[in-house]
Amino acid sequence: MRVVIIEDETAAAQNLSAILRKIYPDVEVVETIDTVVDSVEFFRSAPQLDLIFMDIHLADGASFRIFDSVAIETPIIFTTAYDQYAIDAFKVNSIDYLLKPINEVDIKRAIDKWQRLTSIERQEYSSRVSRVAQHSQQPEQHIFLVHFRDKIIPLNSQDIAFLHTFEERVTAYCHNGSKYQIDLTLEALQSKLSSSDFFRANRQFIISRKAVKDISVWFGSRLTANLIMETPERIIIPKARVHEFKNWLTSTEN
Repeated sequence: MRVVIIEDETAAAQNLSAILRKIYPDVEVVETIDTVVDSVEFFRSAPQLDLIFMDIHLADGASFRIFDSVAIETPIIFTTAYDQYAIDAFKVNSIDYLLKPINEVDIKRAIDKWQRLTSIERQEYSSRVSRVAQHSQQPEQHIFLVHFRDKIIPLNSQDIAFLHTFEERVTAYCHNGSKYQIDLTLEALQSKLSSSDFFRANRQFIISRKAVKDISVWFGSRLTANLIMETPERIIIPKARVHEFKNWLTSTEN
């Protein structure tokens, strides 16, 4: 059995790979990929695969974006920490998914289900996945509820300079210097914010185009994004995302 793992969390990818090899000693993990961009490049080479494990949220965006660029006929088992919007879509369309943390029982159940499918059922399954991918992109959201003292107030996305996560708490830093705690993960915010106005720089930051002052070359072919205001830590753009970041920054789309 030839599988590919699309997962941006190293520990999660290693855990999944270890469980697969324990349950199925003859399994071949062909590739482990952590971004949408690299996934598209990989699938364009038309690899021969039996099964794909795909995390819903990757380092550079929702994995559903992969389907915008390539057609995938291999059966997919999605994985997610928690994404009720996607889970509801999967349930309606009878698409298999695994909730993290993933264990042996879950994986064996999912693979047993996949192995019982006939060739026609596998084709229908792939079609359902493609339809869900096309329609599961959430509409852009411009107003978010944030905490301010003992109140909850609306915050317009255009007022946000950047979002930063630390110790599982996300803080929205605004252009006017104010900051607010927001009860959403960066992954959830990334799927709701305009991709032309905001960029997922790395695991810790989402930055606004309007807040970028300039960029600097960093070690290992990486970049640092310098904003018009101070940030809790240096914003480093990974090597794999440098090209996409430059394209985003110079895009005329607004």
